[in-house]
Amino acid sequence: MADLLFNIAAFIMVISLILAVFRLLRGPTAADRAVALDAMTIVGLSMIGWVAVVSGRVIYLDVALVYGLISFVGVVALARFVERGV
Repeated sequence: MADLLFNIAAFIMVISLILAVFRLLRGPTAADRAVALDAMTIVGLSMIGWVAVVSGRVIYLDVALVYGLISFVGVVALARFVERGV
């Protein structure tokens, strides 16, 4: 039963990633593209967590933490850039 739930979660993450890529490419404004990029990083973090649980390796959670921190700093920098209109 747990394997089925993990497979359903992986399928939902892939669909979410596809939708976020679509919004990144078609976003009418820079803010839409920034939100899509942030959504893609969140889905990526979820995928790393999924791999950590499925493989039983805790080290991937450290990778997800570092990736999340770098993503947060990147989104804040992008938001400042968009806010200034440079």
